[in-house]
Amino acid sequence: MTSTLRSISLLCALGGVALSAAAQTPGSWTLRAGAVQLRPQVDSGALSAPGTPGTRMDLRSASAVGGGLSYALTDRLVLDLPLSLPLRHDLVADGALAGVGKIGEVRLQPVSLLLQWRFGDAGASLRPYLGAGLTYAKFKARSNATLTAVTGGSPAEPTTLALDSRLGPTLQLGAAWAFDARWSLDAQLSRTWLKTKARLSTGQSIDLDLDPIGLGLAVGYRF
Repeated sequence: MTSTLRSISLLCALGGVALSAAAQTPGSWTLRAGAVQLRPQVDSGALSAPGTPGTRMDLRSASAVGGGLSYALTDRLVLDLPLSLPLRHDLVADGALAGVGKIGEVRLQPVSLLLQWRFGDAGASLRPYLGAGLTYAKFKARSNATLTAVTGGSPAEPTTLALDSRLGPTLQLGAAWAFDARWSLDAQLSRTWLKTKARLSTGQSIDLDLDPIGLGLAVGYRF
């Protein structure tokens, strides 16, 4: 019995050391690498005249290699910079021209800066968090022959497309699980309220509320 109690005490002590070693300390950095997915929740306006009335656009989900860099201001406040390679979204016709299909491609490079509040003790292995901040979305669009055809263009004068880069607020919900003193697993969900305008070389335009939901899973290393 005494031997059992000693073993339990030793395990508890070792567990306490492990948790202390994994504690978030002010001034520490964490680098993450993994994958992200962005799912636009598109609310499209109608394409301005001239054109088929009720023509709208939609943006498909896209995934990319992602991660981020964070800095612990205190044992609860963390400054986070999510990072990813550009996300390539298919742009498709919707509304009156829903059957047309893909009309172009949009490359999105998001740049976010968030302030997180971490719950629980600094030495806990699992720490949920809430974050808030701003995201700047830089767009680069490319049209295809289908867009040219439905907008009255020609191979000699194809219809080109551009999206305005914009800034929007972001909220974030996530959790970090430290499985030793240096390494952790981070999962997060975010929502950005983002509006933009698509402009065609024909002079037409369309307002888009993208409001993307972001999903991220990454392995982190603290240093």
